[in-house]
Amino acid sequence: MRPWLKRTLFGVFGASILIGGLSACGHHHGGYRWQMSESDSAKTRERMLERVGRELTLDDAQKQRLATLADKLKEQRAALVGNTPDPRAEFQALVAGPKFERERAQGLVTAKTDALRSKSPEVIAAAADFFDSLKPEQQQKVREFLNKRRGWRS
Repeated sequence: MRPWLKRTLFGVFGASILIGGLSACGHHHGGYRWQMSESDSAKTRERMLERVGRELTLDDAQKQRLATLADKLKEQRAALVGNTPDPRAEFQALVAGPKFERERAQGLVTAKTDALRSKSPEVIAAAADFFDSLKPEQQQKVREFLNKRRGWRS
């Protein structure tokens, strides 16, 4: 593949990841989740853990693995958001001037991919530990739930 074509494809791919990620973070009905207080975040986490535990009839060891998975997901999300209080404003700053700020955009893409790369093994291990600890009928419930929830707004 020619070098200029390869660089162009990587640039377009990186920009699409950045735009898609920031759009996903910026689109939330009822406010921004990254501005949720610690107490609200803890309440939401506890409700989620309680509901999943009830739906799957988890034992204590499984609940602990689910809590570990929730913690790892929260860590990864915090690493992805970084120190930015408003990712949308950060993206808007890229196009605020007369030209698109390519270096700044590349820095954002690099920071986000580094965060994914560094935290993903922990998330994958926690998800695998939780799923592998489930009984076959519990695993089937998870599969059915995932099949039911096809689509973005289902």
